[in-house]
Amino acid sequence: MLAALFSSSRFFSSSSYLRRSSIPSFHRSSIRSMADSAFKKIQIQRDDTTFDAYVVGKDDAPGIVVIQEWWGVDFEIKNHAIKISKLDTGFKALIPDLYRGKVGLDTAEAQHLMDGLDWQGAVKDIRASVNWLKANGSKKVGVTGMCMGGALAIASSVLVPEVDAVVGFYGTPSSELADPAQAKAPVQAHFGELDNFVGFSDVTAAKNLEEKLKASGVAHEVHIYEGNGHAFLNRSPEGVSRRKSMGLSDEDEAAVELAWSRFTSWMKRYLV
Repeated sequence: MLAALFSSSRFFSSSSYLRRSSIPSFHRSSIRSMADSAFKKIQIQRDDTTFDAYVVGKDDAPGIVVIQEWWGVDFEIKNHAIKISKLDTGFKALIPDLYRGKVGLDTAEAQHLMDGLDWQGAVKDIRASVNWLKANGSKKVGVTGMCMGGALAIASSVLVPEVDAVVGFYGTPSSELADPAQAKAPVQAHFGELDNFVGFSDVTAAKNLEEKLKASGVAHEVHIYEGNGHAFLNRSPEGVSRRKSMGLSDEDEAAVELAWSRFTSWMKRYLV
């Protein structure tokens, strides 16, 4: 499982990744409350369980399921969803709460939450979210995600037949979860050249993903951003502080703008 891979010292070998975040908790809370006001909270049923999800954007816009990082549904993933809802012609963004209300406020908590994730269940949550959007005004629906969410987004191109397009950021699924060579939806993927999460989101993982997507025959793009590390898309003040506390100090606004531009073009091509 991917969770096991993340637990490996190959991914979090640096002691900087074990330090508690330096972001003040009250600041995080204020950001979270401001982001919450933009969303409509809903509940989605799948199998014998119900989970919360957060929706923002026009009711009849093309839908995009936005998958959380290992932190959970926190301020940064909500920032991304709000941004997506406002891109160009606009999208309807939906964040499923894979952790069922839990949020990691430091790396140890986030690691614990991700280690306990039911990955097959998370894919079912994504599929239910896609189908909810299609039943509620969105004719076509894409999936995107960052880090853990990026891996799940790419897995959805294999495992969720209702998905119309995928964009994944710095994450690839484990072979036990999904084989991208079996992808059925168009996939665009983004990675940082300096990402050192070996086998998950480093350059070698990116190139391996590209080879598998070639084998799948689906339309695909794999972009590697020179001089950028993991989670380079996180540019809110709180996100920047958290990245720095984790030893990720690169700042490249041009790369972020380029990534979002490519994201927008891809989703417009297949969803609009």
